[in-house]
Amino acid sequence: MLISFEGIDGCGKSTHIKKLKAYLTDKGYNVHVFREPGGTPLSEQIREILLNSKDDIHPLAESLLFSAARAQLVATRIRPLLDTGAIVILDRFYDSTTAYQGYGRQAVPVPDIERLNKLATQNLEPDITIYLKLDPEMAYQRRKKVRKEDRMEQAGADFFKRVNAGFDALAAREKRIVAFDSSRSAAETFEAIKGHLERMLPRS
Repeated sequence: MLISFEGIDGCGKSTHIKKLKAYLTDKGYNVHVFREPGGTPLSEQIREILLNSKDDIHPLAESLLFSAARAQLVATRIRPLLDTGAIVILDRFYDSTTAYQGYGRQAVPVPDIERLNKLATQNLEPDITIYLKLDPEMAYQRRKKVRKEDRMEQAGADFFKRVNAGFDALAAREKRIVAFDSSRSAAETFEAIKGHLERMLPRS
């Protein structure tokens, strides 16, 4: 089973992924978590370039780098684990590329990005995508309390409004994407996520 978490930076993905991994592990499932970009030595090197490069990265080059990191992760980690019956949880997947690079940057057409996504994943789709929906201003206030912003997070308020609109558009179109109100307490949000997933989980 493949579960992806999506949403703008500061929406609470890391918190709920940790909770979900612990919950599923306690129930006897073999659970693996990866972040995007990242998850393999090569993909982590690409992550460093994408998030901390001092150079201006052209939007098309940025999209291709994300796709390269994803292709390596899918081929060498995700697919082999899914073949064993494991549950794989992803901290971002290709919906982030569509929302951030397509809707946020507005430099590479969304259809082109979606073709790249299909190529990089070889048409692999999550069984469910958990979209943690949060107002961009609230997400910003959360982010600045916990860490220094990386290159992507420094893009500005208008950028994140467009990204948020992108995630909303994807959620309206894709049945696998389920939105959860992340403005509630972490406990309330996780209970909602857990309740939805319980109906989908394979027998452990």
